[in-house]
Amino acid sequence: MTSRTGIPASFAHSGLTALVVAAALAAPVTAQVRMTVPPQSEPIALSGATIHTVTDGVIENGTILFNGGVIVAVGADVDIPAGTRVVDVSGKHIYPGLIDAYSTVGISEIGAVGVSNDVNELGDFNPNVKAAVAVNAESRHIGTSRSAGVLTTLTTPGGGLISGLSSAMSLEGWSWEEMAMEPAAAMNVNWPNPNPRRFRGFPGFNFGQQGERPSYEDQVKELKNFFAEARAYRDAVAAGEEVRTDSRYAAMIPALDGDIPVVVAADGAAQINDAITWAQEEGLRIVIRGGGDAIHVADRLVANDIPVILTRTMAAPGRAYEGYDGAYTMPARLHEAGVRFAISGGSGALYTNRLPWEAGVAVAFGLPEEEAVKAVTINAAEFMGIDDRVGSLEPGKQATLLITTGTPLDMTSDIEQAYIQGRELDMMDIQKWFFEKYMQKVAQYLRTVI
Repeated sequence: MTSRTGIPASFAHSGLTALVVAAALAAPVTAQVRMTVPPQSEPIALSGATIHTVTDGVIENGTILFNGGVIVAVGADVDIPAGTRVVDVSGKHIYPGLIDAYSTVGISEIGAVGVSNDVNELGDFNPNVKAAVAVNAESRHIGTSRSAGVLTTLTTPGGGLISGLSSAMSLEGWSWEEMAMEPAAAMNVNWPNPNPRRFRGFPGFNFGQQGERPSYEDQVKELKNFFAEARAYRDAVAAGEEVRTDSRYAAMIPALDGDIPVVVAADGAAQINDAITWAQEEGLRIVIRGGGDAIHVADRLVANDIPVILTRTMAAPGRAYEGYDGAYTMPARLHEAGVRFAISGGSGALYTNRLPWEAGVAVAFGLPEEEAVKAVTINAAEFMGIDDRVGSLEPGKQATLLITTGTPLDMTSDIEQAYIQGRELDMMDIQKWFFEKYMQKVAQYLRTVI
């Protein structure tokens, strides 16, 4: 039954109406979605919180002091200098900002609108592509990611056999130059599928009349040849020989020298095994990304100290014979086996804000919470070579942190405030903006019917 206003009678005459009206009237219309904030200008001390340092235990009723964007001191008895702005955060928790080790935030906006996506380049070999230079600092996914606690991403290009360079990005700044922590953090290789399907349009190869995808062996050979050419180029340059500059080969040198890792996308056990063998032959430092079958090659991963970036923890089983919880329990099983791993939000810009819950599912299915937090903080930072700056709360590291009501891995917790390099962020995002906007619409409607 409804009232003459069109509102159900049971609703129109209940206390719930008053609550909705009050909430609608309390929601201000905001003129902007998210504002970039200036660098830290004064020392700040957050006092009274439970501080989860990640690498040095938990500090009850602690204080964290930072100045110039850098953590100065962390502890239960910190001397606070004169002139410091002290913020009472008693009863709250402080965590390092979360890190998504595989994301497209900034280079992908709306899936159905091609011009808003700049993830994949044409061709199979693009090692010189840096994701950072394509990052849109105005992306709406930045705000929603930060509201979920993700303050650093490894924004990653895709496509081809060698996609290019992941860029470690702080999610605050006016431009990609200001946001980039490490523009060339890791080289990305997409390991071929040993069970190819026939289809047309695979760029860079001659299909012939049948439109048949190159064989697995041919693709691996192409990959090996490219690395050999890049190594020859590096050696020639080092020897002082006169060579024509090639930006693709030049971009490979840090990976060949072991200065940055090679992240190899591989899910199946055969793919992972072949990628490990190839990396050993090439003398590369690799990280496996995807890792759907990582548990089946855990012994080899441990023996060679090869970490894994898991991209699916909230996923249905991929095979009919697998249990429903195969992906959910994968982190716990890898932890028990001794495999080092990080958890990602699933690569898409739309999913980076799911990162804490990807880790939270792992906790619900057996992974110790402290290990889950490491999987989205210090582990991701170590694998990508930025652990000297982010990933834990230690003096000398960037003041990139969260103030929360509880563990950020639980969706019932709130991220109340975040800081990136000491900047106190504007926590508005497009989803909050739309909530406030349409609550005003609700309020306007209710004024006319009540």
